[in-house]
Amino acid sequence: MPPKVKFTKDEIIEAAVNITRKSGINAVTAREVGASLGVSSRPLFTYFDTVDELKREVYHYAKRLYKECVENGLRMPIPALGVGQQYIRFAKEEPELYKYIFLNPPAGVKGGVMAELKISQDLVRESIMNKYNMDAATADKFFRDLWLVAYSITTLIVTGECPYNDDEISALFTEFSVSICKAYKEIDGLTDGSFDRDAVFSQLVNE
Repeated sequence: MPPKVKFTKDEIIEAAVNITRKSGINAVTAREVGASLGVSSRPLFTYFDTVDELKREVYHYAKRLYKECVENGLRMPIPALGVGQQYIRFAKEEPELYKYIFLNPPAGVKGGVMAELKISQDLVRESIMNKYNMDAATADKFFRDLWLVAYSITTLIVTGECPYNDDEISALFTEFSVSICKAYKEIDGLTDGSFDRDAVFSQLVNE
């Protein structure tokens, strides 16, 4: 009879996740997973035909973890702000998993940054409309703009280039939130792009 498998599929996935957290997804190999479990690489291939299959499981694990962060954000008093805060928290606490979801996902998977933007946008649209007295189109663009700010900050965080502390990041979000909201409220045609760019900039420069 073949020897009994010592580790479960979930334990092997957990080992691969921990390797990813420490050294990045490229460090996940059959040998490294086996070494982390104190065995050879053989148990891995009881459940997975290739290491790439295991890496996809790491990706799905990371996505589930990120989804929990988004759900926590949605329960905050201002859901749009909460989602942004949780997005940044995820980047700080799980930089390698963040990279695997948003910067270097496995080939052939559906998703990525813009897909996550659309999902979050759908979830927070109504709360933005109610909180800031916006129509749906304006709410979507308002959240898109703040999402781009958040993505810029999280990219700086996970690449080790972010010069801002938590208070400074919070202040940045406030500045962008106020200025973007004010612009959409006060500039006719900004939402659909029909505003007179030259006139708007001329007025701003000469004030």
